Amino acid sequence: MPQNLIEKYNNPGPRYTSYPTVPYWDTMNFSLKSWKESIKRSFAESNDAEGISLYIHLPFCESMCTFCGCTKRITKNHDVEIPYIRSLIKELQLYCDLLGEKPILRELHLGGGTPTFFSAENLQLLMEGIFRRTIQHPEIELSFEGHPNNTTKEHLQTFANLGFKRVSYGVQDYNETVQKAIHRIQPFENVKYVTETARELGYTSISHDIIFGLPFQKTAHIQFTIEKTIELRPERIAFYSYAHVPWIKGNGQRGYKEENLPSAKEKRAQYELGKKLLLEAGYVEIGMDHFALPTDKLYKAQQKKTIHRNFMGYTSSKTQAMLGLGVSAISDSWYGFAQNVKGVEEYTHLLENNILPVFRGHILNEEDLKIRTHILNLMCQLQTSWKDDNLYFNEIPEVLIQLKELENDELVILEKDTITVTEKGRPFVRNICMAFDLRLQRNKPERQLFSMTV
Repeated sequence: MPQNLIEKYNNPGPRYTSYPTVPYWDTMNFSLKSWKESIKRSFAESNDAEGISLYIHLPFCESMCTFCGCTKRITKNHDVEIPYIRSLIKELQLYCDLLGEKPILRELHLGGGTPTFFSAENLQLLMEGIFRRTIQHPEIELSFEGHPNNTTKEHLQTFANLGFKRVSYGVQDYNETVQKAIHRIQPFENVKYVTETARELGYTSISHDIIFGLPFQKTAHIQFTIEKTIELRPERIAFYSYAHVPWIKGNGQRGYKEENLPSAKEKRAQYELGKKLLLEAGYVEIGMDHFALPTDKLYKAQQKKTIHRNFMGYTSSKTQAMLGLGVSAISDSWYGFAQNVKGVEEYTHLLENNILPVFRGHILNEEDLKIRTHILNLMCQLQTSWKDDNLYFNEIPEVLIQLKELENDELVILEKDTITVTEKGRPFVRNICMAFDLRLQRNKPERQLFSMTV
């Protein structure tokens, strides 16, 4: 990749798991009442046809990984498990009461934190509570994130018995120096064991998360990590850039100095090498930062143009409504977003008082809804068209200037009312989406809100 493009486009930018992005939510005009109306509208429109998605945030970890930007609670006290599970089930019950019937559960993902911090027995109690309050879709997809160091055969067997076919493991990097810097020591043997055990128990889609741009990370480390990953041949690989935002995420990301991080040029070289190795091994690039084997549902969804992106990342199935349960979890009705409080104690207290634990959100206006569709198209299909839209981007000066610049750099093909991302432009898809982000265009941040795009 030309160095001049790296320097030109390596700017802070969103990863667009939503539009508007969280810093641009209109929280002043949001209320719990407006959120309830939004989710009820979405549920009435879409539940019978496609069901809902459910994301459950399990925030507890026994130790701090310094690369992580998620909401977590560091503790070795496992007595927190049952009370938190009761709160999660209570939250779902409040939504069922609001909606007036059991939702059809199309997709569920357990994230964290560390879901496998919880015992297999307690995770089964959680899932039984969820299933009692929902109707399982005939093609339900169930998945969870597992830590290779503490995911046991009992965990995998319990989830398999419940119908789980997908599991995602955080690998990050196999180099010991990098692992020490990010406080995540896990040998290849641990990842190999949980990957092979999952396969033996019938899991059909195993994913590994790999990060480039970590402190002390070299291109040789990426090559070694990718080669070891290919040995295990997971069906999916998330290969993404470390988001260094210590001013947002706090001291957890200050365990190393800025000069310990690879430069933008070095990061790009790491990505290009990793991508080359994955493509040579038979993986196909999916959207942004993801790769899948042609046998996997995510690849098939891309081919059918049914792939979706939300706060859970890329998904092979799409639902209009997504409920987020647990501290910091974000719900999405398509017409609005709502985020839960981030403290476990406050979360528990609100639910004990029969109050949905939402503390902020955003209700989308007509312009937001149209832009959201175009950004989603670009992130999933690398193309969008506004010929049937009354919001003509090629007539909006702040957008037109950027689109022409992207076209001049051969990152997009711009026609009258259609934009297509070129192969050269794929690494810059976040920058391309930024050109459509009118909230960002109209209100440039005074301080850095996002990680760098390259």
